[in-house]
Amino acid sequence: MERRSMRQYEMYELEWKKSEPAGSFVDIPLNAVFCWGEEEKSVKGFYAGKGVYKVRFLPGHVGKYVWKVTGVVEDAGECFCGAAYSRRVDGEDIPKKQCALEGRGHGPVRVCGMHFEYEDGARYTPVGTTIYALAHQKEPLIRQTLATLSKAPFNKVRYCIFPKNYDYNHNEPEHFAFLRKKDGTWDVDRPCMEFWEHFESVIESLERMGIQSDIILFHPYDRWGFSGLSMEENRKYLDYAMRRLSAFPSVWWSMANEYDLMTKRGMEDWHEFEAFLAKNDPYGHLLSNHQCFVPYDFSRERITHCSLQLRDVDLAKEFMETYRKPVIYDECAYEGNLVHDWGNISGFEMANRFWCLYAQGAYGTHGEVFLSEDEILWWAKGGILKGQSPARIAFLKEILQEANGELSTWNLQEYAGQKGGFWVEDMLKGVREDNPLANFYHSAEPTRKISVFRTQEYAGHYGKQFFLRYFGRTCPGLTVLYLPEDISYKIEVIDMWEMTRKQVYFGAAGKTEVHLPGKEGIAVLAAEIEE
Repeated sequence: MERRSMRQYEMYELEWKKSEPAGSFVDIPLNAVFCWGEEEKSVKGFYAGKGVYKVRFLPGHVGKYVWKVTGVVEDAGECFCGAAYSRRVDGEDIPKKQCALEGRGHGPVRVCGMHFEYEDGARYTPVGTTIYALAHQKEPLIRQTLATLSKAPFNKVRYCIFPKNYDYNHNEPEHFAFLRKKDGTWDVDRPCMEFWEHFESVIESLERMGIQSDIILFHPYDRWGFSGLSMEENRKYLDYAMRRLSAFPSVWWSMANEYDLMTKRGMEDWHEFEAFLAKNDPYGHLLSNHQCFVPYDFSRERITHCSLQLRDVDLAKEFMETYRKPVIYDECAYEGNLVHDWGNISGFEMANRFWCLYAQGAYGTHGEVFLSEDEILWWAKGGILKGQSPARIAFLKEILQEANGELSTWNLQEYAGQKGGFWVEDMLKGVREDNPLANFYHSAEPTRKISVFRTQEYAGHYGKQFFLRYFGRTCPGLTVLYLPEDISYKIEVIDMWEMTRKQVYFGAAGKTEVHLPGKEGIAVLAAEIEE
């Protein structure tokens, strides 16, 4: 048996060599129980090929763990779990302070109210990108993509287990998740070990850079037959994926990309997948489902956050108020020049949507699709970034890090000595209850709210310390901020596109008029002056 030292928030692996299973390579009886004091966690092991069996465990505590393995392997032991650090680099541990800056060594990401944080309580602000077929490319392209990501602002990547068949996704992968039967169908009892080892190497490479893997389990863009697997076959697939991948601290589960286009799956199937993932992921990683047309029911207990495909950033506040969960626009269209209307917004507009979302306390995911003769488009395969939005997203990320926590929606009238709230709400209180317009506006479905009654105020705050207002596509030459009167602030005017910051006040408080340049993409930041 092989084993290595245990460290908090890092995957711990036990390994044994025996003969291969006589039947299914997925449904094998291999179970382990890890005990830390009176706390127990049960995990399933898996067959890794070539007679190797593994159990993986993600320790959440420092101290002694006692473990026992039963099934095709009978074994027991104990191990001391050391304090959390990052992955080792060239044999040396990265200092813990540096780990915090790089987003490593903190455990899985969890939901904290309307936002996220690492398991140890460290702050996590998702700034994502999409590379659907990242894991299905040749190694030189993957290495180029990872090198690009190492210099980019993104700390979450959405990508698929199954390959994607769509425009600019025509290459045939070298390996697939399962081996084929003689009749050409997929044998879900025979995982392709080369594929899973390769897929894990992608997770590990991203993890070393502090990047979360938002793993897409299903999608409809298929020419190989994966989207047509039976429910029993899907259960085996998910079982094997959970056994192998759930101990990675950096994984999230996205049940599907555009679940509502998978015509062979009904809503009851997605609810079954929810229950299966909750039961078979011992660590409760983040879980959501992404739509094309109809948003998933994010009120469901096991769903941790809202994963949306929407272009209307003004709806973010409505989703936050409706579901009281973190909201991520995982697809808000892509910077690029494709014929498709989802793939030809400008770099300015992509950056603008990010600023609109984050200023409200929501989050966004970037994507890029520029025509290329080699058909290497970032959103599909990775490679290099060609657009203008990533630099502006990095600029936004730096500004947000200056706050001591995540932003919440800011009622701009809160400190004005006036009654706060959206004026239309007050107006509608006086109309008859049977007024169809009032009923329409007060619908529980955020996507039904009509645009004329939606605010275009993109404003957020962190306590009384940090206030950010973004004006988007509007061009005011003057604004009025209502700030607390008992705190002194420095006020900056920010040009998100030019990436400039100009301090215009030092020591402001209460009602403050701020002159603006009268152009798009301008924000105002008021930060408490530290003594």
